[in-house]
Amino acid sequence: MTTSVEAGIGDEFLERFNGGFTGILHWHQLDALWERLRAQLDGTWHVYAIGEPPPVEPVTAAELDRFIRELDALLRAEHDEEYCGVVYVDSTDVPSLVKIFDPNNLGSSCGSSGLRVLPGWVLSRDIPVDLEAAMPPTRSRRRWWRSLFPG
Repeated sequence: MTTSVEAGIGDEFLERFNGGFTGILHWHQLDALWERLRAQLDGTWHVYAIGEPPPVEPVTAAELDRFIRELDALLRAEHDEEYCGVVYVDSTDVPSLVKIFDPNNLGSSCGSSGLRVLPGWVLSRDIPVDLEAAMPPTRSRRRWWRSLFPG
């Protein structure tokens, strides 16, 4: 069975996803990002919760606005810090892809531990691909798995 990633569909999304990002370190920067996104309530944003099937259709302006409000409340309640640090954007001026890490599943989002932690949510102008399928566990985890269940 060929996945959309194997067939080359979603390459642009993956290229952007693996590209450079700016961390939103302070809460006032997150407020500014939300305002920029609200200025772009044009029906072209996809809201993707990792672990769920990736969306193929963008959300409506009202749905995006509701997601921003609810997610902002969740981040501020569950990431009880003086700084944000769990949101990354490809461009602070003209955002087209935003990664939001789940405060309850941070691991090492920068990858310094050698293990990649996927964000909890992604906002994207491009149609997202299944990130869990596109970014399988490291080979060391595969070796461990195969030692438990050979064959």
